[in-house]
Amino acid sequence: MTNPAAAGIHLIVDILTDVCLSQVEGVRECLERAAHACGAKVLGYNFHHFGEGAGVTGVVLLAESHISIHTWPEFQFAAVDIFMCGACDPHHALPVLRDFFKSDRINVRALERRLVGGS
Repeated sequence: MTNPAAAGIHLIVDILTDVCLSQVEGVRECLERAAHACGAKVLGYNFHHFGEGAGVTGVVLLAESHISIHTWPEFQFAAVDIFMCGACDPHHALPVLRDFFKSDRINVRALERRLVGGS
């Protein structure tokens, strides 16, 4: 038997841009701002830059789950994963991402994650 209660909202965000994709500190700050815009509590983060002209990968750990990113400057593409539970609304992160990456070419898919109960 399944429990209809939602565990949280999971956004899969694809961004096409040629701006800021190699800026590890800028990307980290952007994701932290995005978390705060959603009302989330940042617990920590880990980011890695792959070298000059290359992309960034990273995650911001939240009390409410996470925001992660991987960028490909050579393809002008960033893949962002936002999962939040509780009272936080991950949709509030989208204007922060649009502003930082200077892009309106953003595709967002939303999934409602559900709790599954036992017998």
